[in-house]
Formats: sequence, C-alpha cells, structure tokens
Amino acid sequence: MKKQEIREENVKTRYSDEELEEFRQIILIKLEKARKDLKLLTEAFSNSNEHDISDTSPTFKVLEEGYQVNSKEENSKLAARQDKFIKSLENALIRIENKTYGVCRVTGKLISKERLRIVPHATLSIEAKLNQPQ
Repeated sequence: MKKQEIREENVKTRYSDEELEEFRQIILIKLEKARKDLKLLTEAFSNSNEHDISDTSPTFKVLEEGYQVNSKEENSKLAARQDKFIKSLENALIRIENKTYGVCRVTGKLISKERLRIVPHATLSIEAKLNQPQ
C-alpha cells in the first residue's frame, strides 16, 4: 500500500461511491459462486443415490451406508458454512447501500482496501482482528 493511500484512508471516514461500486462488483461475483457452491453441496447431501448397487451387493451394504451417512454429514456442515458466508456477503451489500461498508465496527476506522478485496465481508480491521481475544 502506498503511503499516500494510507494517509488518505486514515483521514477518510468512508469509501467513495466509486470505491463502493468496485467492492460491490467483487461481492456480487463471490456471491454468485457461493450460491452455486451451496446448491451443489445441498444436492450432494439431500439427494439419495438413485443408481447405487444396494440391492445387489448385501456384503458391502453396511460399509457403504456408513460412508454415505458420514459424507452427507460433512456436506451438510459445509453447506451450513457456505450459507453463513452468503449471508455475510449479503450483509456487506447492505452496508454498501448504507455507505457504511469498509468501516471497522470496533475502531471506526476504514478497513484497508487490500483486506476488503480479499475478504469483502470483513467488518474488522486487521488491528481490531489482532486485538480480539482468541
């Protein structure tokens, strides 16, 4: 980050409309991908395997069912996590509309652009994140 940018961000209290639009585009792209991923995960744990061999292979049925249950549980956990990520991105879009996006909820300072480009749903600056109790 350039020294000039750092000074400007320390003085500014919010991002400009142009900057907010850049972040909005980043979020929309991530949101589209996240929704597709959620759909795949949801299908993976909700659909029964219609083409399995459960009726022709009784010897391995117990092992197969155990694996399927474990796999469905893992997919369910991943889907719940993905749903939480989607909600965070949607909340970030609301903050953009309210023009409060990019403001740390602890320090009140602007979160760095670099952080927001990588973690667009961030609500804490690096400073606040590092000071959080573990």
